[in-house]
Amino acid sequence: MTATDAFIGLGSNMADPASQLAGAVARLAALPQTELLAQSAFYSSKPVGPQNQPDFVNGALWLRTELTPLELLDQLQSIEKAHGRERVQHWGPRTLDLDLLLYGNETIASARLTVPHAELANRDFVLQPLLDLDPERVLPDGRSLAGLRQQCPDNNLQKLNPVAREPFPPG
Repeated sequence: MTATDAFIGLGSNMADPASQLAGAVARLAALPQTELLAQSAFYSSKPVGPQNQPDFVNGALWLRTELTPLELLDQLQSIEKAHGRERVQHWGPRTLDLDLLLYGNETIASARLTVPHAELANRDFVLQPLLDLDPERVLPDGRSLAGLRQQCPDNNLQKLNPVAREPFPPG
């Protein structure tokens, strides 16, 4: 099978969010048939939806994978579960949120998966990390990430300083 470039969004606002993301990065880098090509900076942002929750820490990864989109989604959800993710409240607090943002130049619309991610164009905390990874990236419909970022609502995005952390062990 041919390897495909996939972009993963990372988010957390519970249980030491930056450590949650670092652990997710380590686990994603260890996925079978997958290579981690690049990692964005981490950013803090205000929550979307209910405001009575902590700010989020977000970032993105660029992977090259031989996994199919649904196989990759299954891996993402397994990693979320390993980090204690519970789906209690829509847009509520979470230990870890992993989203398949882009998968090659594919457009996918199924019951389980929508790619490009449905809210990508409305989220500065998704667009900016993607731009960190690939400033020239264009969506399958021809829109550029840079153009979308210029039109995107402001969510008080703040770039975080890197912090040396021990990631969770893979597995």
